[in-house]
Amino acid sequence: MLLLIPALVLMASAAQTPEAVLDTWHLAAAKADAELYFSLMAPGAVFLGTDATERWTKEEFRAYAEPYFKQGKAWTFKAVKRQVSYSMDGSTAWFDEDLDTPNLGPARGSGVLVRQGKTWKIALYNLSVPIPNPLMKQVKKEIEAHLKAAAKQ
Repeated sequence: MLLLIPALVLMASAAQTPEAVLDTWHLAAAKADAELYFSLMAPGAVFLGTDATERWTKEEFRAYAEPYFKQGKAWTFKAVKRQVSYSMDGSTAWFDEDLDTPNLGPARGSGVLVRQGKTWKIALYNLSVPIPNPLMKQVKKEIEAHLKAAAKQ
């Protein structure tokens, strides 16, 4: 584990592309390195989770995630495919990535990074679980039933 920390720090300092930032960010979560993970998020960043109630500022997300990082096991997301586009002035990048995750199965991340000097920071990350179209009708029914039951409580 001690050998990984210098490698993560080196990766973070070399993270001068959105792709490198995202790869380092995912690795920091897998290694439960909260300091590195949250340092790669911009001030005012927002994380959208898979549940409709999960819209967190950077600070709120850190408060939610900190217990997982302290246990030494956050989450493992591995990008298997990624598309990155850039604004005309090169100061903003947006992306979508297909993820391999042990807990969620196939998932998708999308979001925005902003350039701050020579580094990129994640300003928005949206985690989702793509639902195949043939399953959507049933999933919609289940979501509606869940919301109806929750409203009764």
